[in-house]
Amino acid sequence: MTSQPSSFSWLQIVRLGLVQTALGAVIVLMTSTINRVMVVELALPALVPGALVALHYAAQVLRPRWGYGSDIGGRRTPWIVGGMAALCLGGFGAAVATALAETSLSAGLTLAVAAFLLVGMGAGAAGTNLLVLLATGVESSRRGAAATIVWVMMIAGFAVTAPLAGHFLDPFSGPRLVAVSGTVSLVAFAVAALAVIGLEPRRPAASPPQQTEKPPFRAVLAQVLAEPAARRFTVFIFVSMLAYSAQELILEPYAGLVFAMSPGATTKLAGLQHGGVLAGMLIVAGITVFVGGPILGSLKVWTAIGCALSALALGAIALGGPIGPEFPLRAAVAALGFGNGVYAVAAIGSMMALAGRGGEAERGTRMGVWGAAQGVAFGAGGFLGTLAVDLARLVATEPVTAYAVVFAAEGVLFIVAMLIALRVEHASVGRRANPLTQTASFHLTPGFDAR
Repeated sequence: MTSQPSSFSWLQIVRLGLVQTALGAVIVLMTSTINRVMVVELALPALVPGALVALHYAAQVLRPRWGYGSDIGGRRTPWIVGGMAALCLGGFGAAVATALAETSLSAGLTLAVAAFLLVGMGAGAAGTNLLVLLATGVESSRRGAAATIVWVMMIAGFAVTAPLAGHFLDPFSGPRLVAVSGTVSLVAFAVAALAVIGLEPRRPAASPPQQTEKPPFRAVLAQVLAEPAARRFTVFIFVSMLAYSAQELILEPYAGLVFAMSPGATTKLAGLQHGGVLAGMLIVAGITVFVGGPILGSLKVWTAIGCALSALALGAIALGGPIGPEFPLRAAVAALGFGNGVYAVAAIGSMMALAGRGGEAERGTRMGVWGAAQGVAFGAGGFLGTLAVDLARLVATEPVTAYAVVFAAEGVLFIVAMLIALRVEHASVGRRANPLTQTASFHLTPGFDAR
């Protein structure tokens, strides 16, 4: 009889967060630097990088297959390392494709399609199995804090890489872009590989009869989708992420058109929103770790609160347009960020707990289904948000009315997501256990599970 593996320490959780840092470092070059080079330096239509980024999100539908692969093999680490290798190779390939497009547009764009697909598949394989590894090794009392750590460390990858890459890209040239991207990709892969190697506990080898009885992917996927809790959580992830991402591309134009803010002011507004996200995450992580209990330790409760706060903030932003410059838009945007942060960290912690509810054999497939719902919704959200504004402006006499309708609709989506979340089974953290020194026992109650 084998002993139950001990949970990850805080240092080990930080090591896994380094994988997210590396992932973020590569992704930010794809979505910001290469995007800008294609539009500005190469004078390509904005639709070109937009379609390539959408292709990256479309590849997220393969996440269940990557999770199933690690379920069958019984190891997550090879999929994380392999996924990071594909991601970094794709990131480097995208830079080569962009440089090549200066002299041969058709060849450059062909290579870019392959590179962005590789990025999407690599990010899906690494990201899905990283969350599965966290779900396996993080005890219930630490899931909120672990989700905050890995999310913040991914943002750190964005924040560190973007200015450093920008510094070394001046004066710009195609070869310089390739050199900078290659360096970032190489460092990112090395950091991720060193961070994850040796963390995953070894499992006892399965006997040959057990190895021949593993069901095919379609059967496992159908089994996961047949579970009411997993199916509801998939719908919750899709609806909430649609609401979460739909405002991303319309908030700054709204501030400029309706509140007459300058480009610099709207950029600061985005920073204020991200600060609110971080504050919301840190508060949920601190309360669930150090206080806990059936209410304050319940990630179901925090998910519902986050969705409700996000809906209220979006409603306020929609109503603030007709008021005009007197409306405290900055405060409303900070509140939106705070609600988003509360929702996001609670939802990730809930995903971790629900992933193991059906047993270890389908944990990766289950996580992959939710990752696919998240990726597709996030990719669709930005496009649908801008499309909805354009359609609303065709019938509205003033831009403020069109934006208000769309923000209000996003708020309604968050309310719908909250109602769905409240119907998903949930585990709460026991108050009397000390989460820093021992594994907290938990009891199951009807509701939302800790992600």
